[in-house]
Amino acid sequence: MMDSGVPVCHTCGEQVGQNANGELFVACHECNFPMCKSCFEHEIKEGRKVCLRCGSPYNENLLDDGEAKAPGNQSTMASHLNNSQDVGIHARHISSVSTVDSELNDESGNPIWKNRVESWKDKKNKKKKNAPKPEKEPAEIPTEQQMEEKLSADAAEPLSIVFPLPRNKLTPYRTVIIMRLIILGLFFHYRITNPVDSAFGLWITSVICEIWFAFSWVLDQFPKWCPVNRETYIDRLSARYEREGEPNQLAAVDFFVSTVDPLKEPPLITANTVLSILALDYPMDKVSCYVSDDGASMLTFESLVETADFARKWVPFCKKFSIEPRAPEFYFSQKIDYLKDKVQPSFVKERRAMKRDYEEYKVRINALVAKAQKMPEEGWTMQDGTPWPGNNPRDHPGMIQVFLGNTGACDVEGNELPRLVYVSREKRPGYQHHKKAGAENALVRVSAVLTNAPYILNLDCDHYVNNSKAVREAMCILMDPQVGRDVCFVQFPQRFDGIDKSDRYANRNVVFFDVNMKGLDGIQGPVYVGTGCVFNRQALYGYGPPSMPSLPKSSPSSSCFSCCCLSKKKPAKDPAEVYRDAKREDLNAAIFNLTEIGNYDEYERSMLISQMSFEKTFGLSSVFIESTLMPNGGVPESVNPSILIKEAIHVISCGYEEKTEWGKEIGWIYGSITEDILTGFKMHCRGWRSIYCMPLRPCFKGSAPINLSDRLHQVLRWALGSVEIFLSRHCPLWYGFGGGRLKWLQRLAYINTIVYPFTSLPLIAYCTLPAICLLTGKFIIPTLSNLASMLFLGLFISIIVTAVLELRWSGVSIEDLWRNEQFWVIGGVSAHLFAVFQGLLKMLAGIDTNFTVTAKAADDTEFGELYMVKWTTLLIPPTTLIILNMVGVVAGFSDALNKGYEAWGPLFGKVFFAFWVILHLYPFLKGLMGRQNRTPTIVVLWSVLLASVFSLVWVKINPFVSNVDSSAIAQTCISIDC
Repeated sequence: MMDSGVPVCHTCGEQVGQNANGELFVACHECNFPMCKSCFEHEIKEGRKVCLRCGSPYNENLLDDGEAKAPGNQSTMASHLNNSQDVGIHARHISSVSTVDSELNDESGNPIWKNRVESWKDKKNKKKKNAPKPEKEPAEIPTEQQMEEKLSADAAEPLSIVFPLPRNKLTPYRTVIIMRLIILGLFFHYRITNPVDSAFGLWITSVICEIWFAFSWVLDQFPKWCPVNRETYIDRLSARYEREGEPNQLAAVDFFVSTVDPLKEPPLITANTVLSILALDYPMDKVSCYVSDDGASMLTFESLVETADFARKWVPFCKKFSIEPRAPEFYFSQKIDYLKDKVQPSFVKERRAMKRDYEEYKVRINALVAKAQKMPEEGWTMQDGTPWPGNNPRDHPGMIQVFLGNTGACDVEGNELPRLVYVSREKRPGYQHHKKAGAENALVRVSAVLTNAPYILNLDCDHYVNNSKAVREAMCILMDPQVGRDVCFVQFPQRFDGIDKSDRYANRNVVFFDVNMKGLDGIQGPVYVGTGCVFNRQALYGYGPPSMPSLPKSSPSSSCFSCCCLSKKKPAKDPAEVYRDAKREDLNAAIFNLTEIGNYDEYERSMLISQMSFEKTFGLSSVFIESTLMPNGGVPESVNPSILIKEAIHVISCGYEEKTEWGKEIGWIYGSITEDILTGFKMHCRGWRSIYCMPLRPCFKGSAPINLSDRLHQVLRWALGSVEIFLSRHCPLWYGFGGGRLKWLQRLAYINTIVYPFTSLPLIAYCTLPAICLLTGKFIIPTLSNLASMLFLGLFISIIVTAVLELRWSGVSIEDLWRNEQFWVIGGVSAHLFAVFQGLLKMLAGIDTNFTVTAKAADDTEFGELYMVKWTTLLIPPTTLIILNMVGVVAGFSDALNKGYEAWGPLFGKVFFAFWVILHLYPFLKGLMGRQNRTPTIVVLWSVLLASVFSLVWVKINPFVSNVDSSAIAQTCISIDC
């Protein structure tokens, strides 16, 4: 609002000017509202005789007598400006309050400003600007200043808001949880004090199982005590960081996409993920996509070459027509009206041409896949005739290729494209490469050397960007000065394509993503789930959050290091240097032992400790170490660009991580195949918090296994990772208590993530009890009194009401809840059980076991894979339980028929118990039986049960055998003399 100390008119944008006395013209002495004399005259002639801001009457004599004196002791605007520059700044802030709304509203909220401005334009007959925007200030705000000093009123508002649940939903929910806890206490008091002497073994087994189930319920329920919802405002983000006429200030983001075997992970799927990233609605120069090929496959490399070429056409098409989603395979397969909201006449023609280009691109990718099915004896060769370096995927050098970006090809319209980088880390025999976690850490180092964006977003190769504004949604949190300082990552929910409508095996995990994760967001944040997550790079480096105090130092040497920035031998440092030293101090306090260095003076010792500590932590790369001290990202200016690729190759060498903290304290953490849980847990233990972001349009979508055996093996892998963490030093039961930075409800949630596989042991025992009770005629519960009946009824009602209230505040459907409950039993008695034994063998005895999957039948129709039967060892326990309970039901009815009416009462309790097991295992039975010539499985199941029961009834009636008097037969036997 200032130009050489002279304000500009708030209406026409020109300088206010001077009055007849040579002083600055002031229209209103009450608020010093800036308005030139011409605009003031126009306002008076139009009949508007009050100030637009404060409503005070104008002094009409200003048009005749020049500048009037301000009443009382009030000084004029000119005197304010001439006395102090600070007052000028203050006046600028005052005027900025109304600038955002100036085009739409006056103080009363009436939309008159635009009409006034247009009227003034017509009368002056010259081109003038509307109300000037405060962001066009010539004075540039230093980057070190706080973000809240932005001048725009919109930009000063928060970028995201947390909405706790309404009291009418949260209070009943918490009340029912407490009541259920009390009822559980009374229930266990009854169960323990009323043993069943005739079936003591069955009774004690059932009580132990029920106690474990109650413990598991507590671990799962109480982290959902404070669920919250969030809302982000990407328009405010643009107002703050994308101002017209100024450089774009949005933070850069590095995308990580990891793949291993292109024959199992089709290159076309990976290519769609890459294309959806390159076409994001985000500044092109601030996006870099790194593709990790951990299998060193020439097929992956060549498919990326084709993808980079196709992206030159696809990206401008997406930008021009704002299409969603921006993965071509999924965009063109949508069964919707693609002309909706499209107004450009050329859209249909260009879409048709782009679809043809994509189909030609698919044919080229398919040709590459067909060619790669059989490797030549001499190995693969590249187009120039040289052998492919990755012919041996277990013994090859590191490879990096930059396809696009500021030094690569532009799109067909000549615009810059995001950087696309192919990375295959070095692998040699005898080195531990740590699978996906090792590949992700290699990408962290490569990206730090080449681009060093302050934020990292990692995706699985089969998870494409479904919402082109996904990064902006995350930046509303990470770049919010009130929220983002202590946020280590923003986690998005996983959504899936290609799942059957009924979601037979709970592939969508709706209960976890829409209930549990919202609950964690109200504590210390959601857990990291392996994909669809935006990281703060500093959190991956092992640093603590800026607002968290450093841990206490353990030795005098560390205190020497902490004061190195205050050494008298060193000149005063700028804020950036102080910040870097603070980072060094925090890192060393958290990780290093600094008692090894002696015989140096204070300054030399602190500097040597700093250098040795960083090399010990991050490895022997000065370029990478320097990048870790740049919290705002960017490549260090002191680095020669010509050596960056060479340095990037160095940091992905197989021996780089030796004797460093990679995988121990920094980066993705090693020690479990579920490295995601472990990595997020370490960050939360350092005091960071995470945020759960759920925009209306899902940001990312992926694929999930819909086949029963594949789904069970996926669950097996997750459960095995949890068992590995349970048996490691990072177990939440004992790790991370020293700093006191992990909240206790958050710890309960992490404990639940690592102990849930062990629930399989009591679960399989509990599911076996109904069959044993029906076969033996005994039961686990004694004859119920009225009080006991009330306890059982209260327990069932509390379970139902808790579920209903969860559905109410979460929006989850009852079908999703029931599917989740069913698969909890199916996975518990199969995959979780095997994970426990496999984990114990692996961690305690060093024996690694695998389970083979064999396909038995297939179907070419839609969801044909759903009906495919793949035999695996995991199918044995659930199948056994179903057979046992069905046999038990038949035996129970047989026994009741023989004993008479008095046996029917106890039978109903046992049969209900057995049907509870069968109903939970019904989706498993349906998958095991396949399509069965399209005969519903429930029909087959009921047919078998009813046929068995009616057969027993038929045998009991004996319609074809004449009735014989049993007393006569007994007399006959007695009369016989043996």
